[in-house]
Amino acid sequence: MTLDRRAFLQTSGLATGLAIRSMSVNAQHNGRVERNLIYLNLVGGPSHLDTFDPKPNAPAHVRGPFQPIATRTPGIMVSELFPRLADITSHIALVRSVYHDSNPIHETGMQLLQTGRLATAIDEAPHFGALLSAQYGPREGVPPFVLLPGPVGNTGVSISHGQTAGHLPVQHEPISMPLYPPLYSRLPLPLQQAGLYQEEKASTIARYGDSPFGRACLIARRLIETGVRCVTVNMFQTVYDTVSWDCHADMGSCATTLADYRQSVCPAFDWAYSALVSDLAERGLLSTTLVVASGEFGRTPMMNRQGGRGHWPGVWTVLLAGAGIPGEQIIGASDAWGGCPQDQPIRADRLATFIQSILGLTPSTNPAKLSAL
Repeated sequence: MTLDRRAFLQTSGLATGLAIRSMSVNAQHNGRVERNLIYLNLVGGPSHLDTFDPKPNAPAHVRGPFQPIATRTPGIMVSELFPRLADITSHIALVRSVYHDSNPIHETGMQLLQTGRLATAIDEAPHFGALLSAQYGPREGVPPFVLLPGPVGNTGVSISHGQTAGHLPVQHEPISMPLYPPLYSRLPLPLQQAGLYQEEKASTIARYGDSPFGRACLIARRLIETGVRCVTVNMFQTVYDTVSWDCHADMGSCATTLADYRQSVCPAFDWAYSALVSDLAERGLLSTTLVVASGEFGRTPMMNRQGGRGHWPGVWTVLLAGAGIPGEQIIGASDAWGGCPQDQPIRADRLATFIQSILGLTPSTNPAKLSAL
């Protein structure tokens, strides 16, 4: 199923209607429907061609080593590396035409997607979580905005990653929360309790997979249940000297390969993401919680000599689920080689604006006007 660009930009109204019908009056604030956000920041930038936008008819040096598989939704295919995700596409909208035309570095994409604009030397826009904090405040004393397991570190350029309160007051800054209880001593008690994921059934823990990202996604669900409004999960905190989505395969400090995608990166995401979305749905939380999964850009259509791919903000895929957004749909399309949008191009900053509208953020808390708060 596809959705044209105008309909996509109107989906916020549809989502509002769907969510209001399923929410109680306790989930409203001054007449506005309250929605939560779980933002899965896929640090490093997944290769769209090897994940959510496969190109089986492209030449081998473009399509890569992985085969596409069918999903539960006729007409939607994903990489063979995501069999669990393929089973829950009823909840997912795949936006396959996101792009930006700023510098092809990690930091710009993260800024545009999480704040709606680029930071300057003297001004930084707030993250969605800070906007939610400023507009709605804490629920029953629970901090509104949490980063798991903490902020993004070195990704190449010493500028913002778009995960702060920007020019909002300091009380809207996120709280960083590590994944292990021995490090919880300085956290507010509700967060400490939410972090005790071992209290879950063994079968629930197993569904999320045995990885730090799996633990983070399970804790994210528990935090939303506790009353946190926005949880941002950084799947990785750097792209150097570690396996991440940054698949240059350059045998240096960014040596992640597509073999690493197969062996660890994609399975960790597949287990955790599918469990998170399914768990939220089963607990009645998905209708009021938007789950966004995105890297900061895509990867080059043609593989390099080492079999890796470079940075490519020309087009990539973002996954949206929950908050009333209809699943089983593809929004936009990339061209035959996955090099640029072919249909319904959506700039990263426009997607951020759409996310703000889904979250019910008013014009008074638009990043361009937040200095007044």
